[in-house]
Amino acid sequence: MTMTKKHKDAVLLLAHGSPNSVDDVPAFLLRVTRGRPLPPEAIEEVSRRYAAIGKSPLTKLTLKQAELLAQQIGMPVYVGMRNWHPFVAQALQQMQADGIRHAVVICLAPHNSRTSVGLFRQSLGQSTDSEMTFDFVESWHDQSSLIQAFAEKLKSGREQANRESGAPVPVIFTAHSVPERTVLDGDPYETQARQTAALVAVAAGLDEQDWSFAFQSQGISGGPWLGPTVEETITRLKQSGHRGVFIQPIGFLCDHVEILYDIDILFKKVAEEEGMRLWRAESLNDSPLLTSALAQMVRSRTPAVAETRS
Repeated sequence: MTMTKKHKDAVLLLAHGSPNSVDDVPAFLLRVTRGRPLPPEAIEEVSRRYAAIGKSPLTKLTLKQAELLAQQIGMPVYVGMRNWHPFVAQALQQMQADGIRHAVVICLAPHNSRTSVGLFRQSLGQSTDSEMTFDFVESWHDQSSLIQAFAEKLKSGREQANRESGAPVPVIFTAHSVPERTVLDGDPYETQARQTAALVAVAAGLDEQDWSFAFQSQGISGGPWLGPTVEETITRLKQSGHRGVFIQPIGFLCDHVEILYDIDILFKKVAEEEGMRLWRAESLNDSPLLTSALAQMVRSRTPAVAETRS
């Protein structure tokens, strides 16, 4: 991003990344697995999912989130992706060229896990500037404006679902699953994801019986993954007499394949096979409240910004 030389502080947003086209999927998956080959059928399945949604908007939306944040805080904001362009190393090189000396680093994954945030932290080791320093945000799953952003989308979407169904529709909060072995040694991911769901439920005025929590998008690697699954939860709600379900993925900050395919296509089909309807909350994407959440974290860690922009 362009900037004047007077800026020495900046923000670096880190995200997972997404292939630009279906043709890029094999190379993208090798980045995800850090060079470990996947079975051809696994690559074909992932390619099919990307083809079904046309193209993941993750990169475009992440760049927009950075633009909105920069406008609000008056600081340069860079974007680095761990698994695709623009890579973290590319962002770090540009920051060095622009004379950045210090950066607040925020992962666009608010729940801390060594399988996501831990790997993002490691990626900062690609910096070739020994004098550049980083203030790394470990997690922000309970940040107040983030909770309000999710609650805003939940309330408006569920009100419409309730009107269309003629009865209150139960909510399933979701986050991306991880292997069970990940959380056995104290990894905070599961606890933080469930805490976010509970906070959003309170902010949206839900009673305990109105919502449940499930993990989605389980991987194909060996060993058990965190559950319950969304599919299991839909079936359980059907058995309890419900004829519809409302999903809010609180583990994601913008639309991408885990939402546009896994929820909008796969889980919708599962619900239909159970004779149920499925609704989904809009993703945060360019939500002003999301921008505020990011800005508040930067200001809390950058006193000069807090003094001039608060």
